Amino acid sequence: MTNLVPQRYRSVSVATVEVPLFEADLREVFLGREAYRRTGFIVARRGQDAALVQVTKASEEPLFSPIVDLRYLAGPEETAFVHEPEADTAVPTHLARVAGERAPGMRCVVVQGLYEHVSFILEPSPIAVRVVEVEPPRPAKLVDQVRRVLDVADDLPPVDLRAHVIDLVELAATVPAERYLYPCRGSGAAPAGAEVRYLDERPPLEDWVLIGCERSRHIHRWFYGSEPISVEMCPRELTEPSDVPTLTKCCMLEFGVEQEGSLTVVPWGATLDEVREGLRVLLRAAQPAWAPA
Repeated sequence: MTNLVPQRYRSVSVATVEVPLFEADLREVFLGREAYRRTGFIVARRGQDAALVQVTKASEEPLFSPIVDLRYLAGPEETAFVHEPEADTAVPTHLARVAGERAPGMRCVVVQGLYEHVSFILEPSPIAVRVVEVEPPRPAKLVDQVRRVLDVADDLPPVDLRAHVIDLVELAATVPAERYLYPCRGSGAAPAGAEVRYLDERPPLEDWVLIGCERSRHIHRWFYGSEPISVEMCPRELTEPSDVPTLTKCCMLEFGVEQEGSLTVVPWGATLDEVREGLRVLLRAAQPAWAPA
């Protein structure tokens, strides 16, 4: 099982031992020894080396109970102990990020992080998630929202965020014009030398190219009674099919979350709660790829 992480880091205990970190030696040390009722895992340390075991206690009712069984999860040759003070060890994405950056290739990575709390990830394999967004504004809003959600998401599997950002200026340049109409000032700028107008300001009708989406074209028809020359800028429409789970946004969706196969869509002005729900929906199919224990 990949991405094994504790549901709560309080279930992880750290013990310094004087014996080699082999299974037989650790069994001799820990079997019969009392453990706190919430302890499920022990990181055994000897010098700079570490090993990880899972323990079963006689009971979880009393405050302490003897350990009656031990499962050897990772030995010292495949375990890294990393001190990363900025990592929140309650957040699986943080654990996976530390594993990838500080201990690539290690089967088990134990992290001493924020608040000096200790946790681990066994067989790290974060789930790739593509986020398709347009910019400006910068930073690309949906990508930034996803990063912020993942920084505190202790109930989502570890994610490898892959941003795919489409530049609106480059998009506009595919249809050369002297004047461009954007949905609003937050939409950005036009290619050098071109004039810019903003649809939400309802400017007098001119010859322009609309950099917009279906909703922008609806508004243009409402304001001016005409169909503009336009360049599609909706991230949903610009998202190419992929097997990689993908999150994007669309202003035709006003509330909630929609899913189409591996594509999940949130509203254009999505709240952080909607972004979090979008990630939850997107990752639901990938739940077997991680194991909170």
